[in-house]
Amino acid sequence: MTSSYALRGRAAVVTGGTRGIGRAVAEHLAQAGALVCVTARDADEVRRTAAELRGVGAAGSVADPDHLRAVVDLTLREFGRIDVVVNNAATNLPYGPLMDVDPVAWRDAFTVNVEAPLRLVQCAWRSWMREHGGAVINVCTEGAAHVGPHIGAYGTSKAALLHLTRQLAGELAPKVRVNSVSPGLVRTEMARFVWERSEEEVAAGLPLGRIGEPDDVARAAVWLASDAAEWVTGADLLVDGGTRVRGAHASQAYTVHEHLRARRPT
Repeated sequence: MTSSYALRGRAAVVTGGTRGIGRAVAEHLAQAGALVCVTARDADEVRRTAAELRGVGAAGSVADPDHLRAVVDLTLREFGRIDVVVNNAATNLPYGPLMDVDPVAWRDAFTVNVEAPLRLVQCAWRSWMREHGGAVINVCTEGAAHVGPHIGAYGTSKAALLHLTRQLAGELAPKVRVNSVSPGLVRTEMARFVWERSEEEVAAGLPLGRIGEPDDVARAAVWLASDAAEWVTGADLLVDGGTRVRGAHASQAYTVHEHLRARRPT
């Protein structure tokens, strides 16, 4: 880890931090020297992850504003500061055609994927970042740039999160940098229904020849959090194995969107 990537003495909050991309981000932040507070819904997983990272954790839902305030309070109480916020927790439900979507489930998607990141940043800003600065990283998705079958609620909410990222970057500068990282298909539990049964076929349709790993996204997030990215704000960093450029790749015939047409999450 080069000095420009070092985060020693800084404190970070990672939502959805006990598995998948969130867990990898929390691990890489800790390896860079950051003190990490993780939050997720499963209390046992939160306790285990916090212990393994020698950090702290709080169990709860990001949809609950009181939980978000408690997470910020815990971080400040334990570490005395809050320098990095990683909004990773998300839901990919409701899944299906938008004409069949229950409006309540639609609102739930926006509560988790858009409102919760805003609320957490508000809490961190008011409690620490307004005076001391910091960095915010929102985990979005490569899919926010286009449409696809069954993922209208997820894609629309993530597109809103992308716009929120840019809006906050403008409003909170110069004290706080706000950026996003947009993964393509990554080997996570949330995306298992996409890749598990046809991983080789899906990978063959990507220019870089494999689906992503959580570590791929985590390294990008740590760079955005670090001083190496000190002149970067309002940016969206694609980590997608070349998904956006596959139209020029010889193996472009098979796409993730085509795969989605025959798959549903369990």
